[in-house]
Amino acid sequence: MHKVDEKIIASEINKSNNILLVGHILPDGDDVSSLVSMSLGLEKLGKRTLAVIDDDIGEYLLEFPLVKKKIKKLDSEIEQNICNEFDLMIVLDSSSPDRIGRLENYLNFFHVIVIDHHITNTNFGNVNWVDPTVGATAQMVYRLLNFMSVDYDEQLATMNLLGIATDTGFFKYENTGPETFRVAASLIEKGASISYISNKIHGNTPLEHIYLYKDVISNLKLASQGLIAYSLITLDMLSKYNILPKDSPSLVENLRSIRGVEVAMIFQEFEKNLYHVSLRSKEWADVSKIALDFGGGGHPRAAGFSIKAEDILVEIQKIVEHITNFLKS
Repeated sequence: MHKVDEKIIASEINKSNNILLVGHILPDGDDVSSLVSMSLGLEKLGKRTLAVIDDDIGEYLLEFPLVKKKIKKLDSEIEQNICNEFDLMIVLDSSSPDRIGRLENYLNFFHVIVIDHHITNTNFGNVNWVDPTVGATAQMVYRLLNFMSVDYDEQLATMNLLGIATDTGFFKYENTGPETFRVAASLIEKGASISYISNKIHGNTPLEHIYLYKDVISNLKLASQGLIAYSLITLDMLSKYNILPKDSPSLVENLRSIRGVEVAMIFQEFEKNLYHVSLRSKEWADVSKIALDFGGGGHPRAAGFSIKAEDILVEIQKIVEHITNFLKS
């Protein structure tokens, strides 16, 4: 069997004219960037596309005008028509079927291509291009569109660079390799603005988020002799500052930055008794393995999972104990 690469994906795409692009729940910069870039690029090749996510997009990503324009939230009207209007589904930046929400119900109706860079990907498509060596799925999108001779303009280049910048922590995480810089340089040559992206992501923090950060730090706990740092964001805390769950800052990077901390966690309540757990590690702990133990996934230094809990404090202690034993093993 041939290794799947951009050539094989391009061949698959060329067989279709009506393409459904699917992102994951709790969309991040890489997912949104990949969807918009793929949509723009394929439309330049004469394809008809629809980019869909079964979730709300955070306000900080809606600061990029093309995000609101190109990505639709799954609704009943879209559900009624997608099986008749599209003949190919491309799932981007999603490691498992449950990550695409209700769109999982439509996988069997389509020829499905999965493009992803998570090491925990379950290869749930008919064709799976999974490359954990790259810094972002958006980096794979660039390789594909470049291979298909898409003519990049400033808008496409900037949207493509967004995912690469955000998923590499603006080029400071260990998933930043030589190719990452080469692709970023190429996109900048095509008109992408890294300062524009940085200002939108890091220079646009609402004051309410600063107040929330103060409360998160007040709730900060350390465990395993300072190797683990964790805190909690509840719906009540978000309501206190009129922040919607989809717009809540993760803040897990702030905890990881603490001297001596190897694993950082933020437990965020998205719905009553439903929490998403964001995991980050600094140097050696593979948090993707921890996330897998709880039904999640991700990367060695960045992963996550979701849990339901009526008493979250009890669950937190169980998870902290699990990670403590993991770090000792």
